[in-house]
Amino acid sequence: MHDDQALSQREDLARIVDHLPHPDDYAHIRHLDLRPSSSRAAVEDDILAQILSSCPHLETAVLSGAPELSDRSLILLAETSSNLQGLGLSDCRNITDVGILELTTKSLPLQWVHLNGVLCLTDPSISAIAKTCAKLSELDLRDLPLLTPLSIRDVWTYSRKLRSLRLARCALLTDKAFPSHLGASEDSLGLTEEEKPLPPRPTTWIDKLPPLMLAHSADNLRVLDISYCDKITDDAIEGIVIHAPRIQNLALAGCTQLTNKAIDHICLLMDNLDSLSLAHVSNVTDGAIVKLVRSCPNLRSVDLAFCRNLTDMSIFELASLSSLRRLNLIRVHKLTDIAVHTLAEHAIFLESLRISYCDRLSLEAVHLLLKRLRRLQHLAVTGVPALKRKGTIRFSDPPPSSYNADQQAVYRVFSAENIVRLCKFLDKEERRRRESEVKNIPFTERSDDEMALY
Repeated sequence: MHDDQALSQREDLARIVDHLPHPDDYAHIRHLDLRPSSSRAAVEDDILAQILSSCPHLETAVLSGAPELSDRSLILLAETSSNLQGLGLSDCRNITDVGILELTTKSLPLQWVHLNGVLCLTDPSISAIAKTCAKLSELDLRDLPLLTPLSIRDVWTYSRKLRSLRLARCALLTDKAFPSHLGASEDSLGLTEEEKPLPPRPTTWIDKLPPLMLAHSADNLRVLDISYCDKITDDAIEGIVIHAPRIQNLALAGCTQLTNKAIDHICLLMDNLDSLSLAHVSNVTDGAIVKLVRSCPNLRSVDLAFCRNLTDMSIFELASLSSLRRLNLIRVHKLTDIAVHTLAEHAIFLESLRISYCDRLSLEAVHLLLKRLRRLQHLAVTGVPALKRKGTIRFSDPPPSSYNADQQAVYRVFSAENIVRLCKFLDKEERRRRESEVKNIPFTERSDDEMALY
């Protein structure tokens, strides 16, 4: 018993979460986790510099709760912690290339690096990380507005053990940031030099970059997020799938130039694909979704929000996926009750369904969903006129405080036990309606749990 308590105390000392360590503990700390917290003031950079320069055994440091972190403190961390394996600097906006470049000179055994929202970073920092961190398996570069294809090409070239790469909202990225499909696809088509189409005339230095030809495959890559990189076209998706054939989680939301051709390429991921986001990819049609479902039977999560061309046909196919757990159909306006009935009958393992602003749906169809989908834990039906029905709002989660009065009035999101309670309430109202019909009296909706007809 005494040994177990001593071990537990040592583990507590080794991991510090959301508070500053005592100076006596500096030598024992291996994991420092300071995330944003409303209950704790932001950590001053001078204090953090003192801590980071005194913890020689740190293995992971998450410092997103210290937005004032400076290059000086980061350099002190790199100089002191020679076994640093993980670094989280999300939204540390004072960090620049100076700190990152100095970090990469220390030959640290970094395995994961999160730099999302570090707005001042440019290509040299990211290229240096790719070239010096041979063990890197996870790299988060979301919301870095200054990144160009130049550094991302180095990531593909040098970071061969990468399992997760997140590049969402890096607005300057184009197809040139990704492996080229040239060579593989053109040779397979048997085109001669005379038959190959001429490339478009370059207009910027990025356009003048040659296609990224890789001699190796990114076989380890499982997660790729390029959401809202709106310059990306179908050609980039083809190159990605050819060179990273084992991707499981692919996020393409907001890549508005993609078409059905991109879906054809994604189908080549086959059984590997687990999660796909195509929100706001409005060019996609039913035919592409049908082909996707039949090619990738292990899909568990599909996001088709704002895909305005889709109809019930897509839902018929998606409902056949026995592995489907999460489905987002927000503002897919062409959906009807028939699609909802199909989900209720066949997608029995669904845990999360979002059908907000699908304004053709009836309350009866939603009620059927609630009765059949016993594993449902999250249902979003905001903006569905039928859900304005008297009595339903009391089961809804509270709307975000930032919503205006009109948004709050239509907010309908049901979670966990409230889904069960809503179903019971609608069951009760259905019984009241039938009883009213039997007694030939007008039916009056109630908002409470009473069975009385008047």
